[in-house]
Amino acid sequence: MKIKDKIAFISTTLETLYPETPIPLHHKDPYTLLVAVLLSAQCTDERVNKITPALFALADNPELMSQQDVAQIEAIIKPCGLSPRKARAIKGLSEMIMDQHDGKVPDSFEALEAMPGVGHKTASVVMSQAFGVPAFPVDTHIHRLAQRWGLSNGKSVEQTEKDLKRHFPKSVWNKLHLQIIFFGRQYCPARGHDPEKCPICSVVNKKYPT
Repeated sequence: MKIKDKIAFISTTLETLYPETPIPLHHKDPYTLLVAVLLSAQCTDERVNKITPALFALADNPELMSQQDVAQIEAIIKPCGLSPRKARAIKGLSEMIMDQHDGKVPDSFEALEAMPGVGHKTASVVMSQAFGVPAFPVDTHIHRLAQRWGLSNGKSVEQTEKDLKRHFPKSVWNKLHLQIIFFGRQYCPARGHDPEKCPICSVVNKKYPT
């Protein structure tokens, strides 16, 4: 099976299963999305969505958040894990947004990645989901599935991102990365995965080995 046929099959299957791709993290604007994505590092979206209402009740914009004590932020977000580091990052990026970006989340990778606690993956999510800029954020689900499907060697997240961007047209990146995440959670988990029952692995790996 040619790689283009494999990609077409994967794209069609994902589009059939997930024609709509709501953003998993609850937010109301680029700032609350940025904070939610930062909190989601090594934490489930479900848990983040339980924590952010209390956090955003305290402060839901960079001006208010920059005025809060780190300890107060940390106490609220503790269930998300890595709370000391994340609390400092949330306060620090809020101060940076106020001081350097007129109180608005910047819409550039360079500016976002210069902020504390914001790596390339977090910046990619914000750029794609808040600003509609084509990006392909690679989380653990996407990294795992790209390797299982023979679309990347899986040696690094960076390589996986490059490979997926090469395989799929830029016009579908923003939606596709969510579709793959949803698929990974429902059909292709890290543990207890049965390739024979997986709508994609059962076809791509068994009938058409890479």
